[in-house]
Amino acid sequence: MTWLRDVLDDVADNAPQVDLTERTIGIRKRRRRRTTSIVAAAAVVATALGVTAAVRLLPAEPRPAVAPGTVSDLPARGVGPLSHAFMTFCRPERGKAPAGCVNGGWRVVTRGGTTYRVAQALSGSPSGLRPSPLVISRDGRKIAYYDTKAGTFAVRDLASGTVLTAPTKVPKAWLGSIAHLLLSDDGRFVAFTKAPALKDPAMLFDMRERMARPLPNGWNPIGLSPDGDTITLAQYAPKTRLQTITRLWQTSTAGNATTVDVAGHYMVGALGPDGHSVVAVESVDAGITGCLRSGADLVHLDRKTGKVLRRVPVRGLSMTANFVYLRSWTGPHEITALVKPLDCRERDDNAPGSSFDPPYVPFTAYAVNVETGKARKLATYTAQGFFQLVLPGFPGTL
Repeated sequence: MTWLRDVLDDVADNAPQVDLTERTIGIRKRRRRRTTSIVAAAAVVATALGVTAAVRLLPAEPRPAVAPGTVSDLPARGVGPLSHAFMTFCRPERGKAPAGCVNGGWRVVTRGGTTYRVAQALSGSPSGLRPSPLVISRDGRKIAYYDTKAGTFAVRDLASGTVLTAPTKVPKAWLGSIAHLLLSDDGRFVAFTKAPALKDPAMLFDMRERMARPLPNGWNPIGLSPDGDTITLAQYAPKTRLQTITRLWQTSTAGNATTVDVAGHYMVGALGPDGHSVVAVESVDAGITGCLRSGADLVHLDRKTGKVLRRVPVRGLSMTANFVYLRSWTGPHEITALVKPLDCRERDDNAPGSSFDPPYVPFTAYAVNVETGKARKLATYTAQGFFQLVLPGFPGTL
């Protein structure tokens, strides 16, 4: 396949620096850059869904897997379903790093609270110049990640220990500055997309049949049909758009694509369990230079036209006092919202004595009913940012 001929060794050198990530997520402001552009606001989502922000997360109530101060590597087999995964960075501006911290290393946490280090997965860099995406299947029993030894993506069954690698090598330079993964429920399909729009394509892998199909660059995967033949993607800059590609495995090209524009700037959650529902949160200027907040409502979008179908006020969660990022669905009518209190204070990463890594702050997960807007609290985490906390069923980031 001609689209896989060249290994672009110089891609990493030419990829946008962390500035792109900082403008994208808005909440970081790591280099004291200010922007009033609403396009930058929309780009928050690109990083979010897709997205490489320099984000570090720790579980709210860590329970050691073995003796205090140590974390064991992920066993070859026999691991139970996961509740989440997180990445550790070891020089927080305030507070302590987790015991046995590996800078940029992934950890997974089982539903029973046991924590393991995923030594096989590529470590991310604090600067955001080396993304390391990881994703958990919706049932929590499989993970997909970039395997450093294999030089490509791998899907691991946690109970059996079976590991399947992608049918083609993916050089690290191909990960770009922002990398995303989406894993099918059965672990058969892995969608990999990235930004910026480099010459080498994004890809959809059939891990069982050992095949691959190209996907467009610069988009974030938000949904995949069970047969892997239809994928839904979102784009956030320079404007919000939705794209549906069908017949991916029935044609010799990239399938049949339909793209629609969305008026306004929204952060879109994962595609609904029905394969059609698209729910989003509007990205709003908070009135302070470079700071964004969320709109007050959940917004239902038409996947085929991009039009707003209706707005649902949220109850039990202050949307406007927080920055809200939609994740996976917890059921046919509820979507997970990850929430951080709005904080528009500027922070100087280059001040003498300051560390590169941000301090830990609370992030809370809510399940929000998309029909009634009623929110119920699920869990609270201590985190340095949004997007290196991976929950089951949602496209992995970074």
